[in-house]
Amino acid sequence: MFNNLSDKLDKALHVLKGHGSITEVNVAETLKEVRRALLDADVNFKIAKDFTNRVKEKALGQNVLTTLQPGQLMVKIVKDELTELMGGDAAGINLSGTPTVILMSGLQGSGKTTFSGKLANYLKNKKTKKPLLVACDVYRPAAINQLHVVGEQIGVEVYSEEGNQDPVAIATNAIKHAKQNGHNVVIVDTAGRLAVDEEMMTEIANIHKAIEPQETLFVVDSMTGQDAVNTAKAFNDRLDFEGVILTKLDGDTRGGAALSIKSVVNKPIKFIGTGEKMEAIDVFYPSRMADRILGMGDVVSLVERAQEQFDEEEARKLQKKIAKNQFGFDDFLKQIQQVKKMGNMKDLMGMIPGASKAMKGVDIDDDAFKHVEAIIHSMTPGERTNPSSINASRKKRIAKGAGRSVQEVNQLLKQFNQMSKMMKMMQGGGGRKMMQMMKNMR
Repeated sequence: MFNNLSDKLDKALHVLKGHGSITEVNVAETLKEVRRALLDADVNFKIAKDFTNRVKEKALGQNVLTTLQPGQLMVKIVKDELTELMGGDAAGINLSGTPTVILMSGLQGSGKTTFSGKLANYLKNKKTKKPLLVACDVYRPAAINQLHVVGEQIGVEVYSEEGNQDPVAIATNAIKHAKQNGHNVVIVDTAGRLAVDEEMMTEIANIHKAIEPQETLFVVDSMTGQDAVNTAKAFNDRLDFEGVILTKLDGDTRGGAALSIKSVVNKPIKFIGTGEKMEAIDVFYPSRMADRILGMGDVVSLVERAQEQFDEEEARKLQKKIAKNQFGFDDFLKQIQQVKKMGNMKDLMGMIPGASKAMKGVDIDDDAFKHVEAIIHSMTPGERTNPSSINASRKKRIAKGAGRSVQEVNQLLKQFNQMSKMMKMMQGGGGRKMMQMMKNMR
């Protein structure tokens, strides 16, 4: 995400490298490039101009510490201003009310139905809630079917009324159903259109008035840039929503929506969607996003995702296996599954400081582990448990079964042996310290 913007900001801030002080001349040159980078990212001209003016005001007259270069100071100022531009602090979700009612709004194609499922899954797993999904898009049968598929996938009940074309009645009936069946969160998925029109706005305003939601969230496709910001303003003028959801941030988004929307509607971005999986939802932290835009990574979010997949009991079992030299390919496969649950590979690489720059131009396949899994699945249970038993003829059979080459099988075995030796070495003081660190981070 934001790859183009990150590259251009990096080049703009590079202008100050080597200068001994910040002057009006070199600041003007730098900020001209920063403004151009923001405009290329589809940020509104006035917002881009105000942003660079604030950065200039903060930069000029500052004394550069002997331990800090002018370029580094400018990066800090730009980072702080980007954070403020996107909202400053993370905004929580209001879960008051019995039940809490959350109304989802947005245009057709923004990812509203999918995100309703992601939010339900998030609240169910992280907030220990019992959500109910409500299908109020009565014009598109596929939307109702889609919501039922999503609900089944995450184990959340979906309320719909076949044949009822009144979304207000469906929504109010769903809340009654929720109260009778112990659901403490109701997420109402509404109809969207291809563009803002009076009929749609009237309908969602009527639903809003009837159910009085604690949270009204506007879902926007981040890849639509400035158009998304204009649509958000139209919805906010009518609904006065509480927050914004940015979807499809795993795509090649230019960043205009994320950078502009808070300034235009004065409402926080609350969540972001970072992939197709139901787990691909993150709380939006402006400071962390600013770090990522400037190529500094997001280690905190990376650690949080790792913690979510960290099972202390499984880790203890794994430690015992390593100590007894019993670590096999079945265990390796489990580790791969845990990494995959953390999110798509491009997103994870973007969280590692400097990785985006180092991997520039390298195509990171989201199915990077696919061939490794195919090779492991082609092994017999005995071969997975005892990799040393895999001889030349077995390698040929495994390669043929996986549709890969013998060289790839050899490479995997070599990497596995190296990893096993490293893990064995870590069973001393280093390994214990690492385990303790992981426990302390929980």
